[in-house]
Amino acid sequence: AIITFDPLPTIQCKRTQLIQLFQNILSNAIKYRKADLPPNIHISIRKDFAGWEFKISDNGIGFDVSEAKHIFEIFKRLHTRQDYPGTGIGLAICKKIVDLHGGRIWAASEKGKGSSFYFTIPET
Repeated sequence: AIITFDPLPTIQCKRTQLIQLFQNILSNAIKYRKADLPPNIHISIRKDFAGWEFKISDNGIGFDVSEAKHIFEIFKRLHTRQDYPGTGIGLAICKKIVDLHGGRIWAASEKGKGSSFYFTIPET
């Protein structure tokens, strides 16, 4: 995988939880890649009035945007375990971590063209 990133800020957070948040999103970007392309992932960040907004974009298989509201629910999967292994809890854990930090998480995608996962961490 090729992973690039903007300069990242120092933020107040629970370190192990933020590591798990990034691990879950990055591992999904690698897992749900196109068979004929290496995963290309970019982490960008912007400061807004309330804190930091992170965006993790990939060039993977993407998903239908109508499914976006369900992907953060526990055990909700868009694919069978035969197609892509996993438990269906990774993004639910991400949502819980972001919620515990007072932020929000969402996704945008286009089937066949990749996905972008966004989350905010308020500045304390």
